[in-house]
Amino acid sequence: MQERWVFAYGSLIWDPGFCPAERIRARAAGWRRAFCLWSIHWRGTPECPGLVLGLEEEPGAVCEGLALRLPEGEAEAVLATLRARELVSHAYEERLLPLRLENGREIEALAYVIRPGHPQHARLDPERQAAIIARAVGQRGPNCAYLEAAAEALAGMGIADPGIEALCRRVRALVSQDGESS
Repeated sequence: MQERWVFAYGSLIWDPGFCPAERIRARAAGWRRAFCLWSIHWRGTPECPGLVLGLEEEPGAVCEGLALRLPEGEAEAVLATLRARELVSHAYEERLLPLRLENGREIEALAYVIRPGHPQHARLDPERQAAIIARAVGQRGPNCAYLEAAAEALAGMGIADPGIEALCRRVRALVSQDGESS
């Protein structure tokens, strides 16, 4: 049976929603992780949207994350669950991407990538991102908790992401300011 993989670059790293048969660090060339998706369900609302990570195509970029191998015999059920979660508003599309695993092996993995031009595709400067993330709350909780979980998961894997680290510092400062002025 052919192995099936999913590329985790955001919340699937710390909360895949299934028990992978294998987890291994992987790199997707030509893609970058960014807070580029307006979240109107999980980390925000239509009235006060949040921002979550998306995978944007960018020549020369490399996104480090995890390749998650789907359990044999459960692939279709896992994919149905992932699609219900990731394709809730069709801002992502499924794409098979070539990945290089940390052991040098090359595979193809399903990835949820941002649809350029979709109304939920956000292209914002870091200061605006921080202001949004500091205040938004959705069905899965505060947007700042999502950012912190992303930063912790990446740091725990030894993946440096200076943009996310800087965003965390700025959001913490904004949340602290809001707490002091209340």
